Amino acid sequence: MTWWRSLHGQVAAWQRERLVWRADMRRFRAARRAARCGGADGSAAEHPGPPPTGFTLLPWLLLGMGSFSNVIQGETPNPWIGGLGLLAFNSLYVYVTFRAFDRTTRESASTRVALGLLGLVTTGLALGYGGNWLMFFPLLGLATGATLRGPWLGRVGLLLTLYAGAATWLRDGWDDASGIAYATFLSSMVTAAILSLSEAVRELRAAREELARRAVAEERLRFSRDLHDLLGHTLSVVVVKSEAARRLAPRDPDAALAQISDIESVGRQALTEIREAVTGYREGSLATELTRARSALSAASVEPVVRQSGPPLAPQTEALLGWVVREAVTNVVRHSRAGRCDITVEGTAERVRLTVTDNGTGAGTPAAGGGSGGTGLKGLTERLAAAGGSLTAGPAPRGGFTVTADLPVGGDEAATAMGTGTATPAGATATATATAPRVR
Repeated sequence: MTWWRSLHGQVAAWQRERLVWRADMRRFRAARRAARCGGADGSAAEHPGPPPTGFTLLPWLLLGMGSFSNVIQGETPNPWIGGLGLLAFNSLYVYVTFRAFDRTTRESASTRVALGLLGLVTTGLALGYGGNWLMFFPLLGLATGATLRGPWLGRVGLLLTLYAGAATWLRDGWDDASGIAYATFLSSMVTAAILSLSEAVRELRAAREELARRAVAEERLRFSRDLHDLLGHTLSVVVVKSEAARRLAPRDPDAALAQISDIESVGRQALTEIREAVTGYREGSLATELTRARSALSAASVEPVVRQSGPPLAPQTEALLGWVVREAVTNVVRHSRAGRCDITVEGTAERVRLTVTDNGTGAGTPAAGGGSGGTGLKGLTERLAAAGGSLTAGPAPRGGFTVTADLPVGGDEAATAMGTGTATPAGATATATATAPRVR
């Protein structure tokens, strides 16, 4: 009964594969219909279809129809032995080929054992009957090529070819040996090449889709960071200047109108920056951000003190430092309740350091170094790390809060960081601060 249970298991495996194949075909047809109806973006039209399964190799069993005909017509000695051999060969062939399309099952010991048994059955039938039964050697080569796709394929294929030729020569002479040997070699090598190429194409398509998904995720991250930095800073300036205008309106209408004019300029500039951020062409200027910082701090009754020294910086480095100034000053205005804010830029031939320190209480100020706190400083930490720099933030030794950014002067790493995680601003101007009050 062992052979009956084995046959039953093969039938069950064949049925499972058939269900999987049908499900893949349904998904492929649905994707193709969606592409034709315009419901897809074109990727479905390039879909390679369902992955190949053991059904791809089943039609080659027709090579054994001559042997089957010999058994049916009684032209085979001991037809029961021939019939059982034919059943055993077909069962082993189906088992091996259906397991050859999954890497795990293809490399398992049971598949290799079944392939060895298939070789023994093929040899016995070919040497015992000859003639049409020799066509089982090309089928054995096909199963071997589908199963062995590694570096051993060439050696095993060559040995199998020589073996098939020698067995055929012993049974039916040299005339048939060359044809069977050539068919065995061709079936093993071509099958392995086609299936390996199909698998490689699918892996490349999967890699391309994964890269596309990652690119979309990076663009979403860039856009969310830019919106946070742009709107967070701009809205903070608008709120501070609105409060200043409300306080100044009863006693100094001209100063209040100047603040309202600043609010209008900030709003217009914010609209321009948001449009540029959407297209990914914002390019920051450190000088512009420092000027805006003076204006925002002065409007919030915080005394700005700016010191800058060192050689000129690359545009990408300036852009990253400009984002740090924007975020740090926004946090000072929102959270610090400080009376003074020091912004220091110190550059050397190799690195540049930016420090923003306030003398406030620091209550509610987001922290970056510890991995907690505000989203803005977290995003800046990631940007500077991608550029080969670092960002630390925390309470100052003498009170207040300090944000320190350290970057290499070279622009290559910074350009990479700006391209992958941020968008930076061409043509950002100081329009929003043209009417900024003087530093007190």
